[in-house]
This record gives sequence, C-alpha cells and structure tokens, in this order.
Amino acid sequence: MRKATFGKIWVPVLILAVVMAGCGDPDANPGSPGSPLTTPTVTTVSPLDGSSVVCPNVAVISATFSKAMNPATINASTFTVSGPSGKVSGIVTYNSATNIALFTPPAASLIASTKYTATITTEAADTFGNHLAANFTWSFTTSVACLLPPSSGSGPAGMGAACTFGILAGSTVANVIPTTPPGPTHVTGDVGVWAGTAITGFPPGTITGAFFTGPGPGAAMTAQGDLTVAYNNAMNAGGGPAVGIALTADIGGQTLPPGVYIAPSSLGITGILTLDGSTNPNGVWIFKVPSALTTADGSLPLPASQVLLIGGAQAHNVFWQVTSSATLGTFSLFRGTIMALASVTLKTGATLDGRALARNGAVNTDNNPINVPSCP
Repeated sequence: MRKATFGKIWVPVLILAVVMAGCGDPDANPGSPGSPLTTPTVTTVSPLDGSSVVCPNVAVISATFSKAMNPATINASTFTVSGPSGKVSGIVTYNSATNIALFTPPAASLIASTKYTATITTEAADTFGNHLAANFTWSFTTSVACLLPPSSGSGPAGMGAACTFGILAGSTVANVIPTTPPGPTHVTGDVGVWAGTAITGFPPGTITGAFFTGPGPGAAMTAQGDLTVAYNNAMNAGGGPAVGIALTADIGGQTLPPGVYIAPSSLGITGILTLDGSTNPNGVWIFKVPSALTTADGSLPLPASQVLLIGGAQAHNVFWQVTSSATLGTFSLFRGTIMALASVTLKTGATLDGRALARNGAVNTDNNPINVPSCP
C-alpha cells in the first residue's frame, strides 16, 4: 500500500515540475523570440521602406533581426541591394551583439535620385538553423547628392565654407585664460562667430588661421549658412531625423563600422569608443543626438573618454549632429565634427581632432588643442 501511494503522489509532482521548467525557459516556449522553434524575422530596417530622402553619398543599409542569427549566413549572397543597373557591390557585416546586419556600398557608388531595393533571402538563418520564411525586401529612393563628404579627397566641398573653421559660434567664442598646464588653447584653423561679435581669450589662445566675426556679411556668415545645410543633411541622413541604427545611452566600449546612428535621447561616452574603417576606410559615420552629447571627465595621464579611429577611419568623415549642446569632459580625446544647434563646451584639457561648430550658442574652450581635419 505504501508503495502505491508513493507513486500516486510523485507522478503529478513530476508532471508539474516539467511544466514549470518549460514555462521558466524562454527557449523552451515556441512562441518566444529566442526559441529554437521560432522563425527569425526582420523587425526594423534603415533606410525606411519607401523613404525618398536617402543621401547617396553616405548611405548605409541595415536590417535588425528578431533573434540571434548565424553570422555565416549573413553575407553578400543573402543580403543584396539592387538598382536600375543590377546588383550594387558592397560589404556585408553582422553584429551579434545587436542582431543588426549592415550593407555598406563603396563611397558615392549609389546614384542620386534613384530607386533601390534591398533583399534578405531565405538562406539567412538563426543560430538554431531556422531560415526566414520568405525573402524580405524593401525599397528606398536616393536624394540629390548631399554636402557631407562621401570620401577623402573627392566629391563636393562637404562642410562648405565651414570646413576651415576649428571653432564657429552663433553668439560668442570664449576661451579660458590658462592658469595651469596643459597650456593655452591652440586651433589649427579659423575661429569665427556670427551673428555675434565677441571672441575672447585669444591671446593667449592661438590659431593658425584667421578670426571672423559678425554681425554683417562675411566669411563667418557664409560659414554659418553652410553649417546649417550640413547640419540638416546629417539630421536627415538615412531617410529622416528619426532614422538610424539605434544606439545605447552610453557607447563607450563599443566598436562601430561606418553608418548612420541615432541615440535614444542624450548620448554619453565613457571609456573608449572605437570607429573601425576596416570594411570601408573612406566610410562616413553620422551620429544623430536628439538631445545632449557628453563625454566623461578624466584626468592626466589617462582620459576617461576617447574616440579611437582604426582601420583607416578618418576624422573628417565623422559627424556628430547634436540637437542640443555638446560637452567634452576634462582631458577627453574626441574625434569628428561637432555640429550643435545650441552650444559646444570643451572642458579643461580636452583634445578635439575635428571642429566645434555651434549654430546658435557659444563655443567655450579651456586649454584645448583643436586640430582641424583636411577638407575633402
């Protein structure tokens, strides 16, 4: 009798344990995105399907999958882009951390005002061997050529008249007079303000170019006009202000290939951000920041924030479109052209290989080397 009772008790207990184990494991639930039984899908794309404002000079086509994919199945055969003349050549990469596949065409290879169709075939499979249920396709139309530079040494003037400026402000340029090392601010380029008139702290700050001020017509006014065009081009790159490869709130510690990226709101950099041009040394990075850009404060000899360029990446092909203000933390090392709607502040000892350009507000500096990249 005891043996029979024991069996009656444990049978339902075992069944319950199996059911609970299945519920607690998302991979055991056929309906969960990570399940071995779930077919992968494409959840988002860039440019958006039907977009007609895709800058041909800097287009990067991307697709985000619903689950982890087998990288070996994401390649130039399974991810293609076609136009009127057939398939477009390009480099296909897959980021296992984000489930994002990128198709990067050679610089300036897309034709302006032309429709293209991107396709991901059913040969693309997840890590469990499940393939897409059907080919996934979407289309976009390129715009006229944009002012952002497509590559080094070719194409239109990029930043236009703003290209020679290391500092360009809307209201004032204010440089702190140094009292401690590393020494006075030095700009390898022009410094200007429009429609404001005030430039202070030079000397002891030094420049290799010239000073330009408002409020009347002149080089600073022309540069501000070209900055506005470049700012708007960057904001609309990829198909609109809200389009781009999604970033986390802090991108320190990440390695990113050329592309159009968008921050969730404010964007921070703590640690090292690596921009890797190995897939396309002439590639362009555009970072859209809907709010503020801030890098971490550090001290000598080690900065707490760095933007590192590898694989042939070039500072003059990196753009930061900031809808609010940008602040580079103490002794940080930063690369690229900052285009801020409001202000730009370089805190003590921050180094900028690029440009500090503010459309409406001030540019504030404090013992900063500002090395202006070459104009394409």
